[in-house]
Amino acid sequence: MRGVALALVGLVAAVSAGASFAAGSATPRLAVVARGLSSPVDLVQAPGEPGRLYVVEQPGRVRVVERGRALSKPFLDVRSLVAYGGEQGLLGLAFSPGYARDRTLYVNYTARGDGSTRVVRYRVAKGSVVASSAQEILRVEQPYPNHNGGNLEFGPDGKLWVGLGDGGAAGDPENRAQNPDTLLGKMFRLDVRQARPSPELIAIGLRNPWRYSFDRATGDLWIGDVGQGDVEEIDRLPRGTTGLVNFGWNVYEGTSRYSDEPLGSGTLLQPITQYMHDAGCSVTGGFVYRGKAVPRLAGRYVFGDYCSGTIWSIPARGGPIRREPVRVPQLTSFGESLSGAILYAVSGAGTVYRFTR
Repeated sequence: MRGVALALVGLVAAVSAGASFAAGSATPRLAVVARGLSSPVDLVQAPGEPGRLYVVEQPGRVRVVERGRALSKPFLDVRSLVAYGGEQGLLGLAFSPGYARDRTLYVNYTARGDGSTRVVRYRVAKGSVVASSAQEILRVEQPYPNHNGGNLEFGPDGKLWVGLGDGGAAGDPENRAQNPDTLLGKMFRLDVRQARPSPELIAIGLRNPWRYSFDRATGDLWIGDVGQGDVEEIDRLPRGTTGLVNFGWNVYEGTSRYSDEPLGSGTLLQPITQYMHDAGCSVTGGFVYRGKAVPRLAGRYVFGDYCSGTIWSIPARGGPIRREPVRVPQLTSFGESLSGAILYAVSGAGTVYRFTR
């Protein structure tokens, strides 16, 4: 495991606004899929439903997009349960891998009243979520109203992977990310086949993992971890990694020393790439594109920045970062089709795009 960490350190590419980027051809381009959504922050498809997109709206609804139109009736509406504002809200959605059979899904939101993170399971019937079917499978108290993480992804192992931020404020003042006794600042997984799933800790030392995904070809986990004042980073956890991993925060911000706090347990795994705040201020993690529709992106991890709207890519096998010739204002998330053929980008201003030639 330590050998893996050292190998990845050699792949780190520091990026700044003054760096040289390979512009390449004029592709990819962006085509509008849907407009008029309310603060969308996530986009997923349900197994067995290739013609529908499910878009998570931060205030607390999930909308269905079909044929370029958002249906007026929400698929899920939990606005009465959600604390919304700033970094709080309905933040993530994952359908069960067996959704076509079991009709279950999972959402991640910050709760009205105490601001805690809730991961809740729902059942679907007759095309919409059954509100009375709600089963809370995880609750984590949040000391501050930011750095909630919020993503949910089913891994190749069939388990639900959950990434949480360090609990908020600035600089992780209570040193939660390096403390293995709290789930804040961690990546862990839940075996949701169990009636009461217990978190299985995978990694510590995250500041705020804002979107992570699994490479459908290799099973590697890619994480966009939002930085403090200087550095935004992309982390990669190779499939098959054993033992606890430590991504470094708040001892490190990217590859730079941030504090004099002692490094906690686990093997240090430094970013595979990073960029400085003269190029953006809040990373949005994406996907390794394995489709063929946009050859320029094939085999590359695509990610971007919320503040600048810039989109970059990096070869999944490692290599130099490249700025792509498209921008998305208020870039909150990426998404992919069930087959991986289509890559989407989500703007918090209310628009969903797809990448095209």
